[in-house]
Amino acid sequence: MNPELWLYISMAMGVLGLAVAAFYASQVLSADPGNEEMVRLMSVIRKGAMAFLRREYLAIAVFVAFLAVLLVIFLPWGWPWGAVAYVFGAFLSALAGFIGMRIATAANARTAEAARQGGVAQALSVAFRGGAVMGFTVAGLGLLGFSLGIWFFRNVLDRDDWVTIVTAIGLGASSIALFARIGGGIYTKAADVGADLVGKVEAGIPEDDPRNPAVIADNVGDNVGDVAGMGADLFESYMGSLVAPITYAVIVFGVAGAAFTLQTVFYPLAIAAIGMLASIIGSFLVRPGKASLGATLERGTWVATGLTILGIAILTPALFNDVDGVKNPWGFFGAVLVGLIVGVAIGRISMWFTSDQYKVVKEVARQAQTGAATVILSGVSEGMRSAAYSVMVVAAGMGAAFWAGELAVDDGGIYGVAIAAIGVLATLGITVSVDAYGPIADNAGGIAEMAHLAPEVRDATDELDALGNTTAAVAKGFAIGSAAVTALALFFTFFRAVNVELEKAGEPMIESLDLLNIWVIVGLFIGGMFPYLFGAQTIQAVGRSAVQIIEEVRRQFREIPGLREGDPDALPDYDKVIDIATRSSLREMVIPGTMAVALPLVVGFISIEMLGGVLAGALVSGFLLAIYMANAGGMWDNAKKFVEAGAFGGKGSEAHKAAIVGDTVGDPFKDTTGPSMNIVIKVMMIVSLIFSSAFVSNGLF
Repeated sequence: MNPELWLYISMAMGVLGLAVAAFYASQVLSADPGNEEMVRLMSVIRKGAMAFLRREYLAIAVFVAFLAVLLVIFLPWGWPWGAVAYVFGAFLSALAGFIGMRIATAANARTAEAARQGGVAQALSVAFRGGAVMGFTVAGLGLLGFSLGIWFFRNVLDRDDWVTIVTAIGLGASSIALFARIGGGIYTKAADVGADLVGKVEAGIPEDDPRNPAVIADNVGDNVGDVAGMGADLFESYMGSLVAPITYAVIVFGVAGAAFTLQTVFYPLAIAAIGMLASIIGSFLVRPGKASLGATLERGTWVATGLTILGIAILTPALFNDVDGVKNPWGFFGAVLVGLIVGVAIGRISMWFTSDQYKVVKEVARQAQTGAATVILSGVSEGMRSAAYSVMVVAAGMGAAFWAGELAVDDGGIYGVAIAAIGVLATLGITVSVDAYGPIADNAGGIAEMAHLAPEVRDATDELDALGNTTAAVAKGFAIGSAAVTALALFFTFFRAVNVELEKAGEPMIESLDLLNIWVIVGLFIGGMFPYLFGAQTIQAVGRSAVQIIEEVRRQFREIPGLREGDPDALPDYDKVIDIATRSSLREMVIPGTMAVALPLVVGFISIEMLGGVLAGALVSGFLLAIYMANAGGMWDNAKKFVEAGAFGGKGSEAHKAAIVGDTVGDPFKDTTGPSMNIVIKVMMIVSLIFSSAFVSNGLF
């Protein structure tokens, strides 16, 4: 089999993924959006979400332009193609978020109307299709864009440094993802915290009550944080999982003149293409029936996973058999299989710790009977425990994937780890589809409440929303797990690239990081500290933004006569709160996002060995914090919903008030800081990789 054929197959699969996204979009738009009030609310939410996205992208464009200039200044290939590739990657990521949010904000009222007409099963169909637009847009643009980049720079321009240029596409995706996750996360959680603390706790009114001036901002936040931000996050993860193995194959196998170099370059694209087709098939099997909602969604995921495994099992020997230097092609298959297993295992761990079907969430909810302090303590402890289990799974997976890669070819251990990462995200299309439906269901519940639909409609959307919190935690687990594996592969690739540059310069190569070297130790401490500093910045940003929203909501309740009492002529000023949330979140995202890019650049020009310590420290502590925060936040959220469903006194009880406080603490954990952390560690790695030649030629030590 000609391995280069997979370059064109992957482009075709990318186009097919986008076609499926268009098909699901047409189905969503053809659904009934409901009555006039529901359409009005949907339009207000869409207007706020798109206004935020435009302003956010304009702000990010300044940073993109600045980093493109740095590429031109410090790298010989920076002009024009490095900068072009970087901007192209940023554009694709922004486009994926834009398309996904356009449909998500059209699906919310239609999901509420489907719940009114046909109950929870019909609502699930509409919400899932809305999420599938995001899923297959992200996967389709990612696969098509990356394949086009390889084809253009390698085949059309015939550039020898094509792999370095293509890596810049991944950096562009990472830049958008970093700021989209931070900015969107600050917006959504500041609005959520403000709405909950003043509305549910202080005023004692229901969630999403139209009297609350922050409810529209809260619903807008679901889209800008959990749809656009999450989509950019997983788009970046997908691109990174393709960059790592392909770059390693070219730098290590290509430089050594291995006969199997071409196969190892196009093998990750083949895996992604097979995963895309499997995800498409799986998505069409998500049809509500007699099975539970969770089982209905899982059916599509399990089918996609099974078909991916089958396809890769057929592909691997066909691609690698009888190729000189390949000792056992099944080693490569084993590495990919390990990645799939690690992804499923981390998802299961996240589900176990965040779903109200299991005892952990029920126990956290039970602790609410004795106050907010015990809720927070139990959530913190269980979140830490979930991080321990996840690390054990990832560590075992890395070791197994390394062994499998060595079994396949000499010096193939890190390549095995790298293709395990693409194994985790091979079925990205269905993974994002299952995740993105959650914010749509959440918005549908808000519209049902604000439009005064029957209580059973809100009950149906709440059931979808509770499941959506769990699927979101699973998707975050997938993203964070893949981030750790991808970042490790990029870490080793960075040092291989550095050694290539050192060899060219006639300098001694770096064979290992010496823990007795003061530069390495200093770097370890700085790297281990940085995720905590980043986390502090983002959590404080949510707090500062939430304070502004809380004060505005209190002001409106105080100054608008009859608003709190429900006078139909007393209307809240939703736009004022939306504007506060937008301005504060965009302002607050600048410093933490810039820090993540600046740190490896500054340290790299001081000492490469110190940078190695920074990257290693950030990888370990960042991964632990990401898992802990994502799972603890999801745990508190579903514990609150478990109480709201009637447990331990139900809505309005003292246990409910305590659970709300726990959920409020968990909001920035699971939707701002936690998911941003996995982007941070990969951004640091990919910036270091791209600027490796500049560090060697311009570094101080």
